[in-house]
Amino acid sequence: MRILVHELSRRLDDHTRTVVADLGLTLPQASALRDLGEPLTTRELAERLSCEPSNATFVVDKLEKAGLVRREPHPTDRRSRYLVLTPQGITVRSALLERVDADEPLAHLTDRHLRDLERTLRRALDQPAEEKRTVVRAAGATS
Repeated sequence: MRILVHELSRRLDDHTRTVVADLGLTLPQASALRDLGEPLTTRELAERLSCEPSNATFVVDKLEKAGLVRREPHPTDRRSRYLVLTPQGITVRSALLERVDADEPLAHLTDRHLRDLERTLRRALDQPAEEKRTVVRAAGATS
């Protein structure tokens, strides 16, 4: 099972990297575009990207130079600036989201299979470790 989960993860990652590269982006730039579906401050974007604000600033600087993002005054905090997608940024973001979903390793599954897989993965990730050990011990005792 672990090998299958690892292989699926690898294929999803490979697919995402290919799409991102085809769009001329880096993975951090693509992550920033994904999260900029609404105006955010650099600090808010950094929190979503799980990085330091200085790293987010570096990424945003590149996106701004590419004409995908612009900085606008924050409506209520004059010390902050909002990061807003340009029309070109909106187009690239849409293409990114669409292409990541298209032809991905899970694309051939039916809606029912996807719901079942999601439910199973959530169950696996949410189950407390102690409960898992009890289930494994019980399963081992009946085998």
